[in-house]
Amino acid sequence: MKKLFILSLVSCLLLMMGCKPTPKQVAVIPGRWTPEKAQAWKSSHGWLRGSNFNPSTAINQLETWQAESFDTTTINRELGWAQSIGLNAMRVFLHHVAWETDKEGFKKRMDQYLKIATAHGVQTIFVFFDDCWNPTYKAGKQPEPKPGIHNSGWVRDPGELLYTDTTLVHTLEAYVKDVLTTFRDDQRIALWDLYNEPGNSGYGNRSMPLLQKVFIWAREVNPSQPLSSGVWSLPLKELNAFQVANSDIITYHNYDDPVKHKAAIDTLRKCNRPLVCTEYMARRNNSLFTNIMPLLKKEDIAAINWGLVAGKTNTKYAWSEPMPDGSEPKLWFHEIFRPDGSPYKTEETELIRSLTLGK
Repeated sequence: MKKLFILSLVSCLLLMMGCKPTPKQVAVIPGRWTPEKAQAWKSSHGWLRGSNFNPSTAINQLETWQAESFDTTTINRELGWAQSIGLNAMRVFLHHVAWETDKEGFKKRMDQYLKIATAHGVQTIFVFFDDCWNPTYKAGKQPEPKPGIHNSGWVRDPGELLYTDTTLVHTLEAYVKDVLTTFRDDQRIALWDLYNEPGNSGYGNRSMPLLQKVFIWAREVNPSQPLSSGVWSLPLKELNAFQVANSDIITYHNYDDPVKHKAAIDTLRKCNRPLVCTEYMARRNNSLFTNIMPLLKKEDIAAINWGLVAGKTNTKYAWSEPMPDGSEPKLWFHEIFRPDGSPYKTEETELIRSLTLGK
């Protein structure tokens, strides 16, 4: 979901410092799970595999969660397709504006989503904050997709508003604590991903204060589910170290080929905690179901690819290769299914089914 690139071997070596931090290296928020508790979580959840999920009828997080566009019919249908190939986990982005506009309704819609997901045997990883794509947003009707543009309508959270509204941090704290308190013991939720790709969009270490705050807020609630924020970019050494040192479960993004992905795994293993790959699979980059998903299964690492069904996010188009005429890309970047439920590549869904269901 990024424009920068992902966890090369060099970045993994840098991350080794974060696995056993000292006070001089990185701040550690009290309350982090022990390695033993993290491994017990892994044992109870087995091999999680799934997708980053946004219903195909929603261009962004707000269109997913606002009352007027919350689409249970599409969610139910598309999670059924996921179930049919043996996927059992979805990573789903939230947004504070949808909560701020309608707090109780927002939480009821989260519960509705969880009921649908559970009916399809799907656990959920919810994501709070995100530094990717468009810097501004507003409640209400969302823009239409720009033809051929990857994630043309996706919005950051909190984005630029954090730097112009000094009171926003109080809203964000209330949002995080309210949602976590409401669902703190909900076993339908596998993991809380507190901050997606902090430092993206050129923010760098400007994202550190909010990253630290969201871990503090979450530890104060102390949910029964683990907390994490995934490492993703080579230059962000301080952010990487903080994320690794404070996550109960180590999560990461990797859109690279099998050799580089395996190098990342080998180094992150030194953290002595379960690993969850919360983003992978970009066909142009040789990050494929055929070469990465079997690796992740062999290594017993949760495998969450980007994209389930092609739709308004336009993530079948590559990050930096727009097709403004909206024509079909010769090679899809992300996604598994077409909008009618047919596979983009039947050999891929057959492979996924063989890895997950043994058939």
